[in-house]
Amino acid sequence: MASLPVFIPAASFPSILSHETLIHHFQTNLPKHSSTITSPVRQNYTVSSPSSLLLMPSWSSSSSLPYMGVKLVTYFPHNSSQNLPGIHGSYTLFSSTTGQTLATMDGTVLTLYRTSSVSGLGSKILARDDSQVLIMVGSGALAPHLIKSHLAAKPSLKRVIIWNRTHQKAQDLAETLSKDPQHKEISFESHDSLDEIIPLGDIISCATNSTVPLVKGEFLKPGTHLDLVGSFSHEMKECDDNAIQRGSVFVDNDTAMVEAGELVGAFERGVIKKEDICGNLVELIKGDKEGRKSSTEITVFKSVGSGTVDLLTAQLVHETYLSRC
Repeated sequence: MASLPVFIPAASFPSILSHETLIHHFQTNLPKHSSTITSPVRQNYTVSSPSSLLLMPSWSSSSSLPYMGVKLVTYFPHNSSQNLPGIHGSYTLFSSTTGQTLATMDGTVLTLYRTSSVSGLGSKILARDDSQVLIMVGSGALAPHLIKSHLAAKPSLKRVIIWNRTHQKAQDLAETLSKDPQHKEISFESHDSLDEIIPLGDIISCATNSTVPLVKGEFLKPGTHLDLVGSFSHEMKECDDNAIQRGSVFVDNDTAMVEAGELVGAFERGVIKKEDICGNLVELIKGDKEGRKSSTEITVFKSVGSGTVDLLTAQLVHETYLSRC
């Protein structure tokens, strides 16, 4: 007799997942399963500009990963004016053997964990091991997850500086994180001038919905790792062409070359060619493509997410949840 599907609420995630365990899960399982998971390009429907509805299905053909799932996401960037998150989502996990529903879970928190952990894994591979200063550009719902993920990936980090267009929000996030007993050795602070702090960053992580470049390549110091998370459409961009031109550019998956404004624009303007992209995350994990080649090289990691990492995250959440019941 089929068991009833479980519901896993947002509040349960911190006791089930950590950024460290999810980074390890991706590093172990992406090379193993990426070729057997089908993840069509996300369907993105404009509801009323700039708000949209996104559908992200994926399914595995491997008996060792007997799952399929779909994430439904709404993107309402103007919600910030109402003190509401800009992204809401739901994820449903099915058995790929019987088709039965196994679990439904909060897709918003799942997205925050999987997105930040992909960035953390990119940082683990590409950032310098002696990185000490993390610059966080943006202070929305994703920012604390990105900070915690980079801290998990690079234990050498000692200082986190947060910038946001509304400086008070950056201050509030810095104060909140400074009270976290897990990170009592880390200095958290905010700053109101992005151009002034960019040259300090060993790792710069961006999570905004900006349509104008925020990070200027001229201010990047040698050896910086630039992590670009926010843009997923041609209109959005978080850095200028100079940053793309100066860096060795890597992507989480090849969809980034079609969706991300920083890359699509750079291709169109002849700043770089698609052949100049140095590799994707699976190629980096497997060692098929070389990551950082020197301590002075600037590395750029652009992620747009995929149904593949959604499915692997839902797998880990579901299996961990069941093991504790």
